[in-house]
Amino acid sequence: MAPIRFRSRPGLDYVVVEARRRGIRLILSLVNNLSAFGGKAQYVKWAQQAGINVSSSTDSFFSHPIMKRYYKSYVKAIVTRKNSLSGVKYAEEPAIFAWELMNEPRCKSYTSSPALQAWIMEMAAFIKSLDQKHLVTVGLEGFYGLTSNASSGVNPGDWAAALGSDFIQNSASDNIDFASVHAIPRADLETKITYLSHWVDTHIKDAENVLKKPVLFTEVGSPLRIKQGFQERDVMLKTVYDKIYKSARRSDAGAGALIWQLLVEGTEQYLDQYSLVAWKHPSTYQLIIGQSCRLQNSSFQGQTKRKLHHTDPCLGKVS
Repeated sequence: MAPIRFRSRPGLDYVVVEARRRGIRLILSLVNNLSAFGGKAQYVKWAQQAGINVSSSTDSFFSHPIMKRYYKSYVKAIVTRKNSLSGVKYAEEPAIFAWELMNEPRCKSYTSSPALQAWIMEMAAFIKSLDQKHLVTVGLEGFYGLTSNASSGVNPGDWAAALGSDFIQNSASDNIDFASVHAIPRADLETKITYLSHWVDTHIKDAENVLKKPVLFTEVGSPLRIKQGFQERDVMLKTVYDKIYKSARRSDAGAGALIWQLLVEGTEQYLDQYSLVAWKHPSTYQLIIGQSCRLQNSSFQGQTKRKLHHTDPCLGKVS
């Protein structure tokens, strides 16, 4: 079978260059579990189109050697790529913070969970063999599996334990540098806050005491196309931010939270019910700035105070 070839992606080159210029660090997700942007279902289609006898279930993505080879070929093309604009290899690019194996890995059948676990371990080791400078994470939603009896009660429903992923087991690999969690509860505000508080506390505790790794809440969101949507988002954000800050102040596992999803003008084609342009919503914008600044200040406690540029939004702010 002929090797897979990938077209050059100068658009991504531009994003990486601009991120470095603006002091932004990127987590680059290498495939989607969902069908948006192709996802793992596209790999199944490619294999079938090539005449490979594979199951139509997308769970075969995690176990079939051909699809694993497809994924590795893509990963190698990206990780070893030399940026056409800067000349810097991605594996040496300071603007890249981490590689994410997959956005929200799930299985169609719980019986595929061993295949998912083996895939995580294999692919994390593969990336590390290509790039020793960047961190690697899985991209988990944070669900606990059926074997995690002590913590499965924090799942949003019984269905979550049957998806084949497990926060503890999947994050425990030596080649996974930090754990990831998503938090997008759907309920009335009081129920959401109760759930979210327990969800964040449990994952920080397990990351600290069991995994002994940092945990990053890589998606925190709330639907905005409802009455009081932005007010609810601010309450939710403050709940998550305060718990993470409290953990960070203790130098514990809580590492940060990223909003799903922030946009800028001109990117409305990616709009969904969770999207916002932050500076168009001053209360949310100030929450984001305030959290960033107090985490920044906390990280430099006991060290020589940094000089801040006059345009730095944290200038004059204290923890």
